Parts: sequence; C-alpha cells; structure tokens
Amino acid sequence: MIALPPEDRSLSPHTGWTRAHWAAVADGLLAALEPYWSDDHAEVRLPGRASVSGCDGLEGFARTFLLAAFRVAGGGPPELLTPYRLGLAAGPKVWQPITDRTQPMVEAASIAIGLWLTREHLWDTLDPAVRAGVTDWLSGALRHEPVDNNWWLFPVMVGGFLGDEPAVRRGLDRIEGWYLGGGWYSDGANRSFDHYNGWAMHLYPVLLHHLAATRPTVPVPGLPAEVYGERLGEYLRGYALMFDHGGGMLYHGRSVTYRFASAAPLFAGELAGASPLSPGQTRGLASSVLRHFLDRGALSAEGLLTLGWYGPHEPSLQGYSGSASPYWASKAFLGLLLPPGHPVWTATEELGPTGVAALPEPGFVVHNTGAVARVINHGSQHHVGDPLYDRYAYSTRTGPTTEVPDNHFGVVAADGTVPPRGLIVPRGAGQSGELAWAASVSAAGAVSAGKAGVSATGEAGVSAAGEGGVESLSVVRGAVEVRVHRVPVGSAVRQTGWAIPAPATTNLPIPATTDLPVPAATDLPGAARISLRAANGLVSHLVGLHGYTAASVAEDPAGTAFGAPALVPQLDGTATDGWAVAAAILGDDPAGLPTVTTNPADPDRDTVTTTTARTDPHRETVTLVWPDGLTETFAVTGPTPRRAT
Repeated sequence: MIALPPEDRSLSPHTGWTRAHWAAVADGLLAALEPYWSDDHAEVRLPGRASVSGCDGLEGFARTFLLAAFRVAGGGPPELLTPYRLGLAAGPKVWQPITDRTQPMVEAASIAIGLWLTREHLWDTLDPAVRAGVTDWLSGALRHEPVDNNWWLFPVMVGGFLGDEPAVRRGLDRIEGWYLGGGWYSDGANRSFDHYNGWAMHLYPVLLHHLAATRPTVPVPGLPAEVYGERLGEYLRGYALMFDHGGGMLYHGRSVTYRFASAAPLFAGELAGASPLSPGQTRGLASSVLRHFLDRGALSAEGLLTLGWYGPHEPSLQGYSGSASPYWASKAFLGLLLPPGHPVWTATEELGPTGVAALPEPGFVVHNTGAVARVINHGSQHHVGDPLYDRYAYSTRTGPTTEVPDNHFGVVAADGTVPPRGLIVPRGAGQSGELAWAASVSAAGAVSAGKAGVSATGEAGVSAAGEGGVESLSVVRGAVEVRVHRVPVGSAVRQTGWAIPAPATTNLPIPATTDLPVPAATDLPGAARISLRAANGLVSHLVGLHGYTAASVAEDPAGTAFGAPALVPQLDGTATDGWAVAAAILGDDPAGLPTVTTNPADPDRDTVTTTTARTDPHRETVTLVWPDGLTETFAVTGPTPRRAT
C-alpha cells in the first residue's frame, strides 16, 4: 500500500525502520489524499462519518497540511505544498469562521504551524492579498474564547506565527495553573490526565519555543524554553513506560484514534534537548508504535487513516471525531525536524524501558514488562461514567468493554447490578523499590466532588464507605496487581479483571508452578480464581485473596478495540469484614501472590503522616505478605506502604 525502502536491521534491529521509512510513510499518506481534494483545494473531503462540528473538509486540509509541513521542513520536496498553496487562496472564503469554542480554532493552529514551518517555501511567496485573507481568518483565534482546556494553546500557536505577544502570554499563563508537577498537566480545571498531556500540553510550548528560535516572529513571553523542556523530560520518564516492546500504546482516554500521535512527545523531548531516553530508545519507541498501527489495519484499502484503532472502531470515537480527525497523527512526524545526522536517526535502535513507576500527580502506577504496559488508575477522570477513564486499570494490549465493565469493582445491588465507579478522588501514590501503590476513594453515583461530600483533591479524612461507596488501593509488584477495597461490612461485591478477545480457553487453573506460586487453597476462601487464555496467547488471571467465593466468565458481545466479543473474568463474594482483596495478572510473567491479613483497629498503633493524609491509628489495615517474605501494611485512609515490624 505504501512503498517502503528495505529494512535496515543493523541500524534498527527491532523494527527495521529508519528515517527513510518515516519519510516514505509521510509521502504515502499525502499521496492517498489526491482523489479527495475539493476543486478549489480548500478542503480534503474524506469518506466516512461527519463530526458534530461540520468542518471535516477543513480538518482534512489543516491536519494533512501539518504532515506536509513537517515533511518539507525536514528536507522533503517543496512540491508537496502545491495543493495547500492553492487551498490557502480559496480557504478563507469557504472555511467556517473562527468563533468562541468552535472547531476551526483547533484547525487554525495546525495551519499556523504549517505556515511557520515552511515560511520560506510558502508564506513568504504568497500573493499579498492571499496573505491578508489568511491572516484575517487566523486572527479569529485571537479574538475568541477557546474551550477551557488544551485549546488555549491553539491561539498561542496562531499568535506566535502572527507575532501577537498578548495572545501567546494569555494562553501560556492559563495552562500554567494546571501544571501539578512531575511533568503532568491536567487538561483544564479538572483531573483529566490522558494522551493530551503529551501531544498537546507539552508539545505546543516546546514547538513554540523551537519555532520562535529558528524562525523568529515574536519573543516568547513567560517561562524560558528550558523550563518546558525540563517538564517534558520529567513526563517522559513515566510516559516511556506506557509503550510495550511490540509498539502497543496505552489504550486510555479520549481521542485514541489519533494513534501514533503518541510518538510526538518522544521526538519533542529530543527537539528540546531534554529527553531522559537515549536517542536509540526514542527512535525505537516511535518507530515501533508507527509500525504497530500500520501493520494492524490502521489504513483503509485506499491508504487513508481509519476512524478507530486497528481499523474502524466506533467506541474509540467521540462526537467531535470525523473522517479527517485521525490525521492529528501527523504530529508524530515532528521527528522529521531532526536532521538525518541527528543521533535519533544514527544511533542503533533500542527497546524502551521496563519497570514500575508511581506517578502521584495523575494518581497512576505504570508498569512495563516489555510484553505489556499497564496503567493503574486512581486519579484520572474526564467525566464520570466514561469507560475510557473510569476503569481501575488500562493496558497496551486490552481495551475497556462497554456492556460488562472490565477492571471494575463495586457493591452488588439487590437487583444484581453493580453501579459505575462514580467520582474518583485520589489519595496518593508511592513507591518503595519494585513495589508501587496508588489509592483512591469513589462514591457510586456521584458526579461531582460536592455530591460525593469530598474535596476534589482528596484531602485527609475523606471517606466514601457509605452506601455504595468504595475505598480502594492497588499494590503492584512485578506482573501482579493486588486490588484492595474497603466497603460496608457484609456487602455483596464483584470484581472484574482484564478483558480479552474471544475465543479463549477458559476456566484454566492458575499454574501450580514456581513461575506463578499461589497460596494454598486454605488461604483462599472458596478458592475463587479464573484464568482466560486468548487465541493470541494473552492470558488474564483473576484470583480471589480475601472475601471472594465464586469465579465466572462474562461475555461482552461488543468486545473491545482489540476484538469482539470479549470475555471478562469476574469474582463474586461477600465482604463479611468489609474487605475484598483480589490479584489481577495480565500475562504469564513470573510472579508470586501475597497472603492477606486484615487487621482490626489498633489504638496503640503509631500515627503516620503522609503527603496527602494523616493515617488514623484507629483505622483498620491490611497486610500483604509475599512469598519471599516482603511484608507491607496499608491503612486505606491515606495509605502509606511500610514494612511490618
């Protein structure tokens, strides 16, 4: 479909891909657009569903123009800009005007960046009347209000190109209040942490400073470039763990149909000179994710990016997703701004990092075995009830189900249903060597902090263990994730695990080997356990450690982005003492499961002060004892890992 050069397995032993492959993919994606240009070249009208904005033709123009601009600015043939030159003459007359919080503002940023990147080839050679028309249309982004999230960066990029310093300052000042530290921004005044942190909140400030330094228009106000670079570097330390060695990216959050746009922050780290990764790792991660999707049906028979994941997939979309939306993936080709002699392109390709990291700001624990990367979620929520955010865990090889919720826990109602997770309030995350944890409280049915009766930041003393409420803790060691939940005493409870595509072998026993030791059956009331092995070899284990008496498999006919239908392992039981503890394992990596002891309140126990809460010595605790003797005790309110003495 796309003509590629021969693989180079000496330079790139893992993917075989080099800079020439990236250039060839860009050229192929652009060539496939030819039948879809409008007569005046102001729009690229791709087949497929329309977005709610109704400006899909403009999206097609703007997002593919960004791709062409990266290619040309990186040494590609200037002739690639010819159709966009024609479109710029007609566009301002036919494009929707930019008004408050409308989609054209988003697309204006891509057009401005494209013009800035290719200034000497395009903007400086346009007829003055055409430049005036484009300037007037783009200026609408400076006169109107953006959506109060990453959209503030769209007028920043337009203002940077047009030399409007106040617009740049307004946008950068606005996002500054959303920076929480550790490389993490919230996407607005909320707790939405997802791919937008990388491909928007970090990408645009770094690109702004790069363009302002190489093609000056206006001094960039506010923080120096080094600060944005340092923040991006901090982010990449955890983010790089969110890709598996097969190029799988984390399926979590909205706009996942942008796919390999996830490679953009990796290259941005090199562009800013701030990446904690080696150049070979950067290219290895980026090339593997690009190849991963192209090898798995991301392109239609016509060579167009499809709306979905591995091919079309409606649940991966949002209302704003239209036929041209996937071309936000063009951001990945930012890497072509790094010249052929840059170490990213000349170093021997390496695999990405593995291991575990606790990320307190978003409330994540990320763990990477190489075969799979997982994120345990105790802090990110775009809006309550969205399966792309509400699950307790996400990975690079599984996706959330829609009918039978995977990776979910709840108190079973009288009618047999389990409510949604509700509002997620983080209680922190931490790490001690190879062990990491994160905790949260949620109130079933709550859609806001006020309704849940808690603070949005999860301050000390927060409790949701009322009717339907859940206090939760996840402890990760190796491939094992222990899921601890505190609920009202006597509650009927249900825990689900990782969903895998059918067909699968079900009801497998947990392997009774040293590779996956399990406590004796007497330590597992009811011996509730279930294993599923998919045809692709992926294995999902769910083991009851305390409070569960029955195991089963539920089928979700709609499946996930990875296949349909999907099978979901689930455990049921009664939290007779208020505790429910299970272990979830995705894969067959060597691991050991802990035994669980629940401890009554102890007035003599020392009070422990943590960064997020003061542990009440009168609170009940849970102790995990691992097969090698490692022992950790946690208090669910403001948990702090500490060795038992």
